[in-house]
Amino acid sequence: MNKMLKMSVVALMSAVMAVGPIAGTTVSAATKKNAVYNRIKTTHKITWGVKADTRLMGLMNIKTGQIEGFDIDIAKAVTKKIDAKAKAEFVQVTSGTRIPLLINGNIDAIIATMTITPERAQVVDFSKSYFKAGQSLLVVKGSKIKSVADTNKKGVTVIGVAGANSIANFQKVAPKAKILALPDYATALTALKAGQGDALTTDNGILSGMAAEDKSLKLVGGTFTNEPYGIAFAKNDPKLVKASNKALKEIKEDGTYRKIVKKWFGNVPGMNWKELAK
Repeated sequence: MNKMLKMSVVALMSAVMAVGPIAGTTVSAATKKNAVYNRIKTTHKITWGVKADTRLMGLMNIKTGQIEGFDIDIAKAVTKKIDAKAKAEFVQVTSGTRIPLLINGNIDAIIATMTITPERAQVVDFSKSYFKAGQSLLVVKGSKIKSVADTNKKGVTVIGVAGANSIANFQKVAPKAKILALPDYATALTALKAGQGDALTTDNGILSGMAAEDKSLKLVGGTFTNEPYGIAFAKNDPKLVKASNKALKEIKEDGTYRKIVKKWFGNVPGMNWKELAK
């Protein structure tokens, strides 16, 4: 193989690894059973894939250069329960990159507002749920809307994000309402504050961050869907899944989980953090 051809092959292989496998694949970087778990016990390090753009759950602190949030604190607590000597390290992911990065072996686990679904469970393994996520409503304080039932009438406009499951979920429970589908959450939030809609709907974890940032907003009506968040792992590592479930159980029993919930959600208008901490 000449030098130029060899360089082209190497570049192509690098590109493939960077893109990652397509959705639906079950190929894993961990070729041996429990390979990731065994490596963690040797290196004393767990690399977590986390969001860095979701307030309260995972957000980059531009002053410190560190990602902070509920998911990050849970990851740190779970890490210490799995291996007291282990250090938690973090890699920023998005909804689209998190599974490919996991399967390629770039990260050891995902803790990034990831709902447990049967479709995803065909590709990755999940821990038990660590956050009771569900779809909710965000309104401007003083709004007459107190629950999803109040939106199921003509003349009410509810804002959602195009392409998200939240719009379809909402239409099932409030078919009479008008939907205003916008391209992203920043645009949707601006529209709500400008009075272009009566409420904004998506997961309560995301809405909580918006409410925490702007005291003129609040969550109402609790949740009307069940979308539990779980920690995701590459297939073929049952020891790591078992150890993580044990860790989650222990941090609930020793009060660590309750403290983390209160830290991030204790002052969010409309969020019942005590119920969330159960």
